[in-house]
Amino acid sequence: MAAKRWSQYVTETSDALDIETGTFAKDDPKAIARELKRDAERSHRRKSSPYRSAMSMLTFFINRAGAKLPARRKRILEQAKDELRAEFGRPTKSTR
Repeated sequence: MAAKRWSQYVTETSDALDIETGTFAKDDPKAIARELKRDAERSHRRKSSPYRSAMSMLTFFINRAGAKLPARRKRILEQAKDELRAEFGRPTKSTR
């Protein structure tokens, strides 16, 4: 395993979610949140609650991209966090 591919290895072998390809490439934060919720509820690989698993995968993706993530894409993914909270009936940042 090459050192630069550890995140792919973690994603494929950990008790993470099985996420459809292209989920994080969408431009609609609501669509990203809906897909993550659906994937989290269907996944048999997760150990945590669907909400925590979905939020963890979204945060993992944002953090792994780091400085290479364009500002527009990061904004969309951060908005997807609020949409994910709403999908699961959790308070969003704006309502806390």
